[in-house]
Amino acid sequence: MPTGAKLMAAISFGIVGWIVANAYVPTLPAGMSVGLFRELVGLLGVVVGWKVMGASVGKGYAASISSGWKTVIVLVFFALLFFSIREMILLSMKMRYDGPMEAVLDVFAQMLKQAQALLTPNVLASMVVGGAVAGLLTENAGRRWP
Repeated sequence: MPTGAKLMAAISFGIVGWIVANAYVPTLPAGMSVGLFRELVGLLGVVVGWKVMGASVGKGYAASISSGWKTVIVLVFFALLFFSIREMILLSMKMRYDGPMEAVLDVFAQMLKQAQALLTPNVLASMVVGGAVAGLLTENAGRRWP
């Protein structure tokens, strides 16, 4: 059921996803093509915001901050998973794996490798501040437009 809180969660976490992706881009290796990375993470933020944060409203402003952080963590996890699967598919088309199990296990290795760049201050700050602000905005929208 669409509500004002779910709409606000989708919009705000779409923006947070785009901001986190912008903070993540400078940590990528030099010469790597960014392509639609920012836009895809923003779109994923819309979906995760609607599903995760949109269902977590009505528990108070303090709980909305922690729900916002939870939503950002879910967003980052699925972004890492999505782009690791993409990388695995590209490597498998180049015949870099001996079998399907090696390819599946490499997805998690790719996720760990890409997650190390999340520990930079800019990325962490955008995740913490963005999640808190988006959570507060969603809670406020849930109180104003039930």
